[in-house]
Order: sequence, then C-alpha cells, then structure tokens
Amino acid sequence: MSEMQPNEKRESGFLARHLPILQWLPRYSKSWLVGDIVAGLSVWALMVPQALGYAAISGVPVQYGLYAAAIALIVYAFFASSPHVVTGPSSAIAAVTGAAVLSVAHAGSSEAIALVAAITILAGLILILLSVLKMGWISNFLAESVLTGFIFGIGIEVAVGQLKHITGTKIVGENCWSKLAYLAASLPQAHTVTLIVGILALLVLFALKIFAPKVPSALVALVLGIGVSTILDLQGMGVAVVGNVPQGFPIPALPVIGLVTKNLNLVVSAAICVVLVGFSESLAAARQYASKYHYDIDVNQELLAQGMANVTSGIFQSINVDGSLSKSSLNVASGARSQMASLAQAAFVILTFLLLAPLFANLPNAVLGAIVIQAVVFGLMDVKAMKRIYHLNRTEFLVGIIALLSVLSFGTLQGVINGLLMSLAVLVARVSKPEIPVLGKLPGTNIYHRLESHPDSETYPELVIIRFDGPLFFATTNALRDKVRSVTRGAVPAVKTILIDMEGVDNIDIQGADMLGEIAENMKSAGVYIHIARVKQAVMSRLEKVGVDQAIGHDRIHSRVFEAVNVITA
Repeated sequence: MSEMQPNEKRESGFLARHLPILQWLPRYSKSWLVGDIVAGLSVWALMVPQALGYAAISGVPVQYGLYAAAIALIVYAFFASSPHVVTGPSSAIAAVTGAAVLSVAHAGSSEAIALVAAITILAGLILILLSVLKMGWISNFLAESVLTGFIFGIGIEVAVGQLKHITGTKIVGENCWSKLAYLAASLPQAHTVTLIVGILALLVLFALKIFAPKVPSALVALVLGIGVSTILDLQGMGVAVVGNVPQGFPIPALPVIGLVTKNLNLVVSAAICVVLVGFSESLAAARQYASKYHYDIDVNQELLAQGMANVTSGIFQSINVDGSLSKSSLNVASGARSQMASLAQAAFVILTFLLLAPLFANLPNAVLGAIVIQAVVFGLMDVKAMKRIYHLNRTEFLVGIIALLSVLSFGTLQGVINGLLMSLAVLVARVSKPEIPVLGKLPGTNIYHRLESHPDSETYPELVIIRFDGPLFFATTNALRDKVRSVTRGAVPAVKTILIDMEGVDNIDIQGADMLGEIAENMKSAGVYIHIARVKQAVMSRLEKVGVDQAIGHDRIHSRVFEAVNVITA
C-alpha cells in the first residue's frame, strides 16, 4: 500500500494540472459567491441575445446558440487556467462557420446543423492536439495588423448580412460589395413595418450603448421586441419572427459521416480558420486579465480548455465558441472573482432555454438582426486599434486594410487564407531584414553601442564592428553578406578587419553557417579578415560541425568584443 501512495500523488498532480477546477474549487471563498453570481447575471443579459444572433449567423436555429453558451461555460470552467475569461459563441467565428456552411446548405436545415457541429468538433480536436503538442505559439501566427483588419472586415460583412432582416428583403451576391448593391436596388421593396421595427431597434440599441453603457442594451431590445411583437401581433402584419424554439436539453449526436466526408475540404478549412481566429481572440482576453491581475496563465492549458469546450459543444450539435474580450470585460467589471462566475452564467442560460424558450417565438428577426449589428459594430470594428496601427506603422496599416478589403471582396473564408498569407509575408519581411548596426565604444568603458545612436563613440581605423541581431538562417544570410560588402566598399582608410558581434544570434542553420564561412573566405582573398565574438555555444557547435571555425581561424574567435578589439588593435 505504501508503494502506491507516490503514484497516487503523481496522478493527483497530473489531474490537477489538466483539470484546474481541482485546484481552485477547494480554495474557493464563500465571500466571492455574491460577486460571481452578480457577474453571472450581468453576462447572461449580454450573452443570451447575442448567442441567439450568432447561431443565426452560423446558419442554425437560434436555440443552438444557447446550447453552446451553456455547454462552453461549464466545460471551460473545469479546464481553464484563467479565472476571468468568459467563453461562448462569437460573431467572428460564427461568421467563418456560417460562410462555409451556407455555401452548401440552407440555413436552419439538418445538413447545416450537422456541418456546423462537424466544424465545431474538428476545431476542438485541433485545439486539443495543439495543446498536447505544446503548440501554444500558434496563437501568434496571425500578425496583429492582419488580425485587426480581418476582424474589422468580418464585422462589416456580418453587419451587411444582417441588413436583410432590417429591411425585410433578400440579399444575394458573391461578396460584400455585390450584396450592398443588391440591397440598395431592393430598398423600394422593403417591408415597411419590418423596416420601422428594425430602425427603432437600432436606435434603442445604439442610444443605450452610447448614453447608458452600463444598461444591458441587447437584453432591453430583446424584451421590448418580444413584448411589442406579442401585443401588436407583428407576425400578423408580415414581420418575420424567430418562430418556435424548443424547450429542454439538446440531445448528443455525432454528425453523419457521409455528409462530413462529402464536404471534408470545407469542414477542414473552416475548422482551421476557426482555430486561428478564435484562439487568437481567446488568448488575447486571457493575457489581458493575467497581466492586469498579476497571475500566470498556461497557454497550452487554455488550448485544452477551448478545445474541450468546442468538442463538447459540437457533440451536442451546437456552434463554435471562444473567449470573448467584451464578455470577459463585463464579467470582471461586475465583480467576478473566479470560474464560478462562468458556472453561474451557465446556470442562468440553462434556465433560459428550459423555462423561457417559448417566449423567443415572437422575437422579430429585425430585432435579432439589430442586436447582431450593434454587437459587431462595437465588438469587431475597432477604429481605435486601426488608428493606432496607422500612427505607429503605415506599412502594417496598409496590410490591415488589405486584410479588411480581402474579406469584403472575397468572403470570410478566403479572407482568412489571404490573412495567413499576408501574415507569412509580414513575418518573412521582418526576419529577412535583421538589424545589423555598426558599433562604437562608449568612451572610458568597454561597452559597445550602436554608432548611429551614440555618434561620439570611439571607432578604429581599418576596423569595423557590426552586430547581427537575429537568427542567421536561409532568409537572413544575404543581409549579412550585403552588410559586410557595404561597410568595406569605398571606405577610407580601407577596412582590413571586420568584427561581427554574434551575441544576438540564437540560432544558425547550415546555410547561415556556410554563408559565414563563404564571407570569411571571400573577404580574406580581398585582404579583409573576419573576426567573430560572443558566439553562443549552440551556434559554435554548428560552426564547428560545418568547419566554419577553421575557415575563420580559431585565433579570430573571441569571447568578448573588447577582448577582440584589444587583439586586433594590438
């Protein structure tokens, strides 16, 4: 029995690491309960109307948004390392899913429900796999400028798509521009009562958001919309309403394999897009509150939590979920202290579809569309972020605008693909142009600084000191060669020695090592000797394997820059 105890402790530690509720629940303070319940009620007021709308965007009946919200909140609370993030349906990933599903299935059909579930399950499985492989860095794959512009474009795309509910007309078109053109042409056929209801709902929502931001505007619009629709019988006047919303829990079911395999490319591409966009948003929320309240989050644990939430949601035929900045902000502002707030939110959502579901039958689609429009305008169209990028870096701003226009011109899925390609282009552009400053000695010290920042620094005739900042690999080798050539070309007096400070080189590949050896050989034939200093052990090992240490000469490899200078100038 005594031999089993260490194994039991290790098992308990393993479970506690991967199921954080086993850590925080035993330490939960009763004094936090009121704050968590109040936060739960506050987020519920925001989440319910939005979840209904995001389900419609995804192409499934509105109740699936409520199912997803309840399931995600419960599962995430068990697995999350962040006590403040709220997970649930999101407009951005709903738009990605809807764009894929509605291209092959009718909204609300059994095929649409099955495909949404398949995308949700696969996205969750990908997130879990990334967690197992410790690939949390994948969240940084989309450049900030690309992600900001892309999400802004999704916001416009979603808002335009909802305008049909405001006007009571149809919208067709292959992209946002053609949809807007069709909508403008069909305005004379707009349903008058629907248009009045939609405009009034928008006025109420935007007025409350601007002048009374603490009021749950979406919930107010939802209640008013149902009340007015019931009293005035808006459906009898020709206003489209949500219709019957069943009560009770959803039934677990897996998508039909034949339907999934028939649309496998679509399901896989949509799931990958959901992962990239959704986890980028989720991690941004988690990091924001971890920084604000001075605690650590486990990125790979967050991947697991979001993955489990999505897999479980998909098994119950519900829609994709991710961490929400807006709901998390409200959660914290309302007094949330722990993941118990998420469990409280889940309880309120469950009570909603158990007891209140029939009330949604009279909700006008125009009001639901207005709720979605307000949510994406304030949640996705981040003008402040775009302005910041514009002022900081015009090139990145242009990249963001291209990402935005890509969504509007080619659709959400193609927009994600284009965003990935642009992120790769930005990455390649950044790493292929590393900083290679010329250094000078700060007078009276052994410290070497960038000469352009400290023009009074000491330099040496016939010697140039440069520092390579970044990995030396296939994308950056030409930059080093070009720098060496530029500092020797036309110099008076002629340069006889180049000292390369390699303290900033953490990694070097075969091509980088070969290039360094080639530079040393070519410069030697021109009467210029290459010295290197502050080489990390891993980099030195690679140079020795390739034989570059011999090409340079062991007497020209130094531990410190100032030591190298003393040897060269002796």
